[in-house]
Amino acid sequence: MERLRLDKWLWAARFYKTRSLACEEIDKGRVQVNGVVAKPARELKAGDSVLLRSGPISRTVTVMAVSDKRGPAPVAALLYQETEDSIRQRQQVAEQRRLAPEPALSLSQGRPTKRDRRDTEQLRQHDWDERWSASLKT
Repeated sequence: MERLRLDKWLWAARFYKTRSLACEEIDKGRVQVNGVVAKPARELKAGDSVLLRSGPISRTVTVMAVSDKRGPAPVAALLYQETEDSIRQRQQVAEQRRLAPEPALSLSQGRPTKRDRRDTEQLRQHDWDERWSASLKT
């Protein structure tokens, strides 16, 4: 076999868990073959360049072989070779994520505990009584 549908190859190369997920990503325009946005039925052959985008990560791979059978990961890794620029770019993105984490992830405390709520309520009540007393204190 020297040619294979793009969605089948992406599934066999273990980029996507199912062929339907591969088709969805292709239809969204996140996969390009030789610099052109592709369709799921696009036929691939050895030597083609495939650009995959998944969130902030972009991978460029060269097709080394085609297979319509989904095998173990070490065998699937032989179907493609990632370019040096792609590897370097993925490492830079990973380093940026490590150095500048999501602000929401830095929150150390979640919802207040029952004890925290009681303490807060007690402070509010105490502060209210001191400042806004309806009774005349002499």
